[in-house]
Amino acid sequence: MLVGPRRSLASGIRGAMRSLRSLVAVACLAVGALVVLEAQLTNPLPTPVEKRGLTVEIRDVARLPDTRGLRPAAQDVAPAAWARVSYVRDLADGRRFANDSRGFLYQLDRNNQPSVYANVGAAFPFAIYSRLESGFISFSFHPEFAKNGLFYTVHGERGMGNPATPNFIPPGFGPADVTYHNVITEWRATNPAAPTFDGTRRELLRVAHVVANLTHPFGAAEFNPTAKPGDADYGLLYTSGSDLGFSNGGGPNASNPSQTQRLDSVIGAILRFDPRSPSVSKGTKGLGDYTIPPSNRFAADNDPKTLGEIYAYGFRNAHRLSWDQMDGTMYASDIGMDQIEEVNIVKNGANYGWMKREGYFENGVSRQGGTLAQLFPLPADVLSGKTKDEFIYPVAIYDHRDGQAVSGGFAYYGTIPALRGKFVFGDVQRGRIFAADVAAMKKADDGIPQTVAPVEEIQLFVRDSRGQRVYVSLRELIEKTMGFLAPRGDLHISRSRDGELFITSRQDGTIRMLVPDSAGGSASAQR
Repeated sequence: MLVGPRRSLASGIRGAMRSLRSLVAVACLAVGALVVLEAQLTNPLPTPVEKRGLTVEIRDVARLPDTRGLRPAAQDVAPAAWARVSYVRDLADGRRFANDSRGFLYQLDRNNQPSVYANVGAAFPFAIYSRLESGFISFSFHPEFAKNGLFYTVHGERGMGNPATPNFIPPGFGPADVTYHNVITEWRATNPAAPTFDGTRRELLRVAHVVANLTHPFGAAEFNPTAKPGDADYGLLYTSGSDLGFSNGGGPNASNPSQTQRLDSVIGAILRFDPRSPSVSKGTKGLGDYTIPPSNRFAADNDPKTLGEIYAYGFRNAHRLSWDQMDGTMYASDIGMDQIEEVNIVKNGANYGWMKREGYFENGVSRQGGTLAQLFPLPADVLSGKTKDEFIYPVAIYDHRDGQAVSGGFAYYGTIPALRGKFVFGDVQRGRIFAADVAAMKKADDGIPQTVAPVEEIQLFVRDSRGQRVYVSLRELIEKTMGFLAPRGDLHISRSRDGELFITSRQDGTIRMLVPDSAGGSASAQR
């Protein structure tokens, strides 16, 4: 007679316990969400970048020809821009070259007057020009160009209707998903000393985009200028480290964290390879028609699941690379997402954290319910370096109150006393030019995430007709040249063969240079 009521009572107790556990679980989730919300950083870097008395003269050197109207306005990312120059390169023989991303490689004569060296755009009918980094993106000369006539270009192409087959498509995707191509090409001049190019070309690598926009394509191809014949690094080509738009490229394939920490993928990776074909080098073939250096960490790990051409990885858009002329330290400027811009010291085999890290913070996407727009503090023991994680952290940073996209930079040892021993870089979007002490940056490479070098802004000036200083910003110089307000600075920095710095904008097509104060009697650094 009592069996039924006892079962009913037990059932009721179990039901009540289940309800209680559910309430506790909901409460825990709510508390967890509250903790996440409270931990989120809304002002990660309270101290802004300021001017602290570092002043440098800037002077016009050259202006590339007007190429407005070359592309239909609907296909041109900046139809009002005079010429979209982003790289200036000096050769050891005294020649100087610059690119217009609308498709031209120019040679500048002794008076810095430009003439077309190669019509790169004419060779690539599928090239696109509608994104900030598109068209004829970059170029670099082989260190033995004077002998072998080799130089290298990077450009982007549309995928639709393109007959070429990519060497690499991101894992999990197929040919039907391809939206754009990133292409690295080797050119061989028949006569390296000729004033215009005549010769052949060979495709080295073609990498697929699978997101809606050509966001963060390959932006650079670089040789280490400090490497000498016989060095392990001599003649090896580096590419920028790009997420290929997986952070914010649009469409259903964007914001895919799983793509940026893989070692079987080039996404987010700086590649290093010998541009010689394996048929010539007799070495190991990479994804494209080039040779994998055995000194790359992931070539030497004997793991078939890792790509041997990967030199370092975990970048969002390390679109510019440079080397310290004194000791060969390699730097990468990595454009951040919504919060932090950073400069990194690059090491063979190292992981720089994207999408899990941004600056020395944890990115929200690595937390349940978090987003790429959020930052959270690292655990105190990790931040202080007491506990090590698997990531390498930046040596200089600033946040989005001070700019939106870090430019490339260089360790400077030239003729401007105030800049010697400084790493000079800037912000692409705002056109501000920054400096950090090189020694402080190297000291910050100590395994302690929170250690970074202080950053200050360089105040620019020109001399008026009376020889008086006139303090200006790069944006003001651009707007004066163009005759109207510039939508953005479009700043890039290049280095001359003798270590001086070119300042260029993809708005007014002008090449400028930082120079010693002309009132101080210093010789001109223009040539």
